[in-house]
Amino acid sequence: QVQLVESGGGLVQAGGSLRLSCAASGSTFSRYVMGWHRQAPGKEREFVAAISWNHGRTMYADSVKGRFTISRDNAKNTVYLEMNSLKPEDTAVYYCAAARVVTVLQSAYDYWGQGTQVTVSS
Repeated sequence: QVQLVESGGGLVQAGGSLRLSCAASGSTFSRYVMGWHRQAPGKEREFVAAISWNHGRTMYADSVKGRFTISRDNAKNTVYLEMNSLKPEDTAVYYCAAARVVTVLQSAYDYWGQGTQVTVSS
């Protein structure tokens, strides 16, 4: 079992930046691939980014490439999402999740946090 708690969301103007954090507890954090996903109002939840357990591989959705950076600190059991050049279309609830493989597939993520709201004003 892995418990995940996101933080760092908020209201920001377009072009601004935010850093989300996800603190993990429970089972061995370093064994899991960690991912960020988001769900905008009226839309399905979508993949944003993922990072392998040893930082060797990262994956990003095309919509955030070059603007968002995922990282992790296994010593602190925490994964981060640095979001720059934010756009109004980035407005969503952001979730972190844990999986066994680096993948965009929602179904592959076994554990989910409760989400944190990010709102980007124009």
